[in-house]
Amino acid sequence: MQDSRIKETARILVDYSNEVKKGDKVIIDASYEAAPLVREIYKLCIQKGAYPKVNIGIPGLTKIYYDHASKEQLDHFPEFALQEAKYGNVFFSIGAPSNTRELTNVDPKKIASRSKVTNPISEEILKKRWVLFYYPTNAQAQEAEMSLEEFEDFVYSATIQDWEKISKEEDKLKKILDKSKEVQIIGKNTDIKFSIDGREAIKGDGKNNMPCGEVFIAPIEKSTQGYIEYSFPAIKAGREVDGIKLKFKDGKVIEASAVKGEKYLKECLEMDGGAKYLGEFGIGFNLNIQKFVKNILFDEKISGSIHLALGRAYKEGGGTNESALHWDMIKDLRQEGKIIVDGKIIQEKGKFLI
Repeated sequence: MQDSRIKETARILVDYSNEVKKGDKVIIDASYEAAPLVREIYKLCIQKGAYPKVNIGIPGLTKIYYDHASKEQLDHFPEFALQEAKYGNVFFSIGAPSNTRELTNVDPKKIASRSKVTNPISEEILKKRWVLFYYPTNAQAQEAEMSLEEFEDFVYSATIQDWEKISKEEDKLKKILDKSKEVQIIGKNTDIKFSIDGREAIKGDGKNNMPCGEVFIAPIEKSTQGYIEYSFPAIKAGREVDGIKLKFKDGKVIEASAVKGEKYLKECLEMDGGAKYLGEFGIGFNLNIQKFVKNILFDEKISGSIHLALGRAYKEGGGTNESALHWDMIKDLRQEGKIIVDGKIIQEKGKFLI
């Protein structure tokens, strides 16, 4: 018997996140393990009079590609994928990894190079209605140190909420950031500040990420000063980097170290000219996410945490930093920490004071 929460999640993704309506051209990209959810999304789209197309991924193909693709193949632009991105006006991306560490031993330069080539496709999709969701699998449950049943409970608890109410609750934080000039984060081995003067905050209220629950803004590119030690491992392309410490001067990372994965961290920082600058400052807002599970879609929404992303900025709020990198790193402020905006403490030990 199918879990009723799958049907409710599909409804949220279709009706709330992407607001599918008659005539929409819908592209559903998913891993085969997510088939139960894909069926429900597909059915709802058909019932609404939309035109859904499903692309199902097979585990292992990405690893094969990076292991064997020539430089010419890595540099080749997938024109058909761009045409599909232009054709569709609604996009669902449903992850369901069977191996979360599949790309651990792939050269990060190959991934960065390919990301630059395919960036026009990503930019085209970002103009449309789109949402990302991770269907719970055993691989993700193992990363989170949970049983599959426990991880399913975690995912659906974080997802099946009143998102219109959460969106309204985020308005107050957005208004504060929109009219403010400077942010300072103080915590364990952390004292970092940056300007947000003239930038617009963006609500993460379930329209693009599900589950969501964050408010984020792009720092002024050359304003970041100070140092930070991150609380959790930062995971990218299957690689885990732990104990990260960064020092900034005039916006740029001038010192970087890690207890684990330091070489990879430094390689990513050298990816391109924008990789050493911040593209995003986000504040976690999902009260139903309290545990770190090694999946950034969930982890950056932990209530009582902040995250800073190295690299590419989202353009909606005025950010200008360009990079093939966008790497979110999380600082937990629940035990020891403050968010200070224009000299006023707005959050202390994970509790909002606004």
